[in-house]
Amino acid sequence: MTLPAIEADAAARPPRIGLLDTARGVALIAMATYHFSWDMEFMGYLTAGTAETGWLKIYARAIATTFLFIVGISLVLSSTPEIRWPSFWKRFGMIAAAAAVISIATRIVMPNEWIYFGILHCIAVLTLIGVVFLRLPLVVTLITTLVLLAAWLTDNFGPPGLIRSSFFDPRYLAWIGLAAMPERSNDYVPLFPWATPFFAGLSFALIAIRTRLPHRLAAIGTDSWWPARLGRHSLAFYLIHQPVLIGIAYGLSLVIPPQAADPVATYLRQCNSACVMQQGEALCRSFCQCTLEKLQAQALFTPLQAGAINIETDERVQTIAAECSAEAQ
Repeated sequence: MTLPAIEADAAARPPRIGLLDTARGVALIAMATYHFSWDMEFMGYLTAGTAETGWLKIYARAIATTFLFIVGISLVLSSTPEIRWPSFWKRFGMIAAAAAVISIATRIVMPNEWIYFGILHCIAVLTLIGVVFLRLPLVVTLITTLVLLAAWLTDNFGPPGLIRSSFFDPRYLAWIGLAAMPERSNDYVPLFPWATPFFAGLSFALIAIRTRLPHRLAAIGTDSWWPARLGRHSLAFYLIHQPVLIGIAYGLSLVIPPQAADPVATYLRQCNSACVMQQGEALCRSFCQCTLEKLQAQALFTPLQAGAINIETDERVQTIAAECSAEAQ
């Protein structure tokens, strides 16, 4: 590329938007506060399931929605006027590598609930999908966004399980997001429904580029704000913050140990919080109570709580889950 061509390309690029960096930084801070509540629950200071239910559940989903919306916007801005492939593959490689590190680390530390498809995995795959849509007409992206939104509304407000199937329950398919009862994970962000905010961001940015809105937003001077500076280093912050926070929670537990929790109440809350991510509350209450009773009847509850039983490979537990799932329908 000649010097005039390079200068023309640079002039056509959207300016860096400090407001977008600030929004990303604020979302990172919100994420850290949520993760600290999870850490406090993990250490026993909060009732089991607290971080996955009620307003904290809504808080977590709002944070994830914000991140993915911003990812969609950022992909468009970084690929205008054309995709800069070396930069694209560098960013993708960093995200994919970070996702792999998280999977490996959690597989070792918490094998029963390891992160096989969390938000970084989702961002990596959506980035590959999104770059294809950048080459398609805008109307295709808009229609895809509306279809995803309609599917999300159907999944949440339509007949239970209408677009889900147990066929997608295994991990190698659960990442798609159509599982009826996906295998447990401490961070599960499948493509559906989470492609919806990503495509919304993609659509918004593609329209904004045509109206020169990025140039007007760039004029709002927030570049020097510390949330904006934090937002420019989001991946590093994401990887570092959780070990620091859980270290703080662990240190606190050494000084002020948490009170012991009731194992039955803990099990029911954990079971319900994991279940309601994909199913209705009434069905989940029935399912969890059923599994509790069967586990106790077969003298499996205590060893399961002690970690002596692997819920993923133990045929007795799998049979109980299948029976209770059928009974709860």
